[in-house]
Amino acid sequence: MIANLAPGGRAFTSNVFLVEGERVVLIDPGNDFDVVSEIEARVDGLDAVILTHTHPDHVGNLEAVKEAFGVDAWGFDADRSGVDHAIADGDSVQAGDHEYVALHTPGHKNDHLCLYARDPGVLFAGDLVFENGGFGRTDLEEGNRERLIDSIDRLLDAIDAPTVLYAGHGERVTDDPRGTIEAARRMARTL
Repeated sequence: MIANLAPGGRAFTSNVFLVEGERVVLIDPGNDFDVVSEIEARVDGLDAVILTHTHPDHVGNLEAVKEAFGVDAWGFDADRSGVDHAIADGDSVQAGDHEYVALHTPGHKNDHLCLYARDPGVLFAGDLVFENGGFGRTDLEEGNRERLIDSIDRLLDAIDAPTVLYAGHGERVTDDPRGTIEAARRMARTL
C-alpha cells in the first residue's frame, strides 16, 4: 500500500509517500508539517527513508523522522547532509513488497533519483515529471534543462508500461503514465 502523507496545500512541502509492506519505507519526508505523527498513525515503525533528491521541500522533516524512528536515509549522494547511504544508478532497493530500480535523473537537481518497480508498474518520479506533462524546474541551483531532457529520455528508455506515476508534487497519474512522461518531454523541449 502506498499513501501520500502530505497535507493538501497547508504547507510548503513535497508529496510524502509511505510505502507499506515487508519493508516499510518513507519516500521523501517533506517539510513544514508533522510527518512523524502522520507516520505513527499508520505504522508502528519505519525501516528506511529514501530520498528522490535533497531540495528543502523534500527533506526539511528528515532529521525529525530519523530521530523518531531510528532509521537511516538513502539517496544518490551520501555527501549530502542527512544522507547516510548512497544509492547508485541502477541499484535495486526494496520498498514495501517490491524491488525498485534506482535511476539517476539529474536536471532538476544533480542528486535526483527516480524509482521504478517493473512488476507492479510503480514509478516514483520525484520532481522530474508531473501530471499533465509538467516537468521539474531548471532555474534553481544545479538545474539544467538539457540534462533534464536527457533524464526524461533515459527514464522512458528504462521503463516499459507504468501503471501509476507518483510525482513529488501534484496528483498521482493512473491514466497513461507513460503518455504523461512523453508529454513532459515534449513540453521541456519546446518551452
